[in-house]
Amino acid sequence: MASFTELEVWKQAKKIRNFVSGLVKGFPMDEKYRLTDQVIRSSRSIGNNLAEGHGRFHYQDNIRFCIIARGSLSETLDHLLIALDEKIITNEILQSFQIEYDSCLKLLNGYIQYLKKKKVDELT
Repeated sequence: MASFTELEVWKQAKKIRNFVSGLVKGFPMDEKYRLTDQVIRSSRSIGNNLAEGHGRFHYQDNIRFCIIARGSLSETLDHLLIALDEKIITNEILQSFQIEYDSCLKLLNGYIQYLKKKKVDELT
């Protein structure tokens, strides 16, 4: 694969990033340097880590960055759970995000398994 932008998991991460970017425009101003900043950073980190891992030479390096991306994905969900608890977003918005989250997690776990298999195949 020539570019990380061709990865389905990266495309899904981009959808999440765009979802969050649009969503936080409605967050209260007093959350600008707290929750808003944190959720933007974690949502961007998903795709950033996929891109960085894709640019690495060894499968194990790529796997490590994918695991970091998975952590950022979970962190993004946690920030939105906080937003729900603080009544900044509705349960319907969280459920919409959960669909995108589940899709990304499934793709990410599949990609990690693929990379692990390629790593083993390379050694045999």
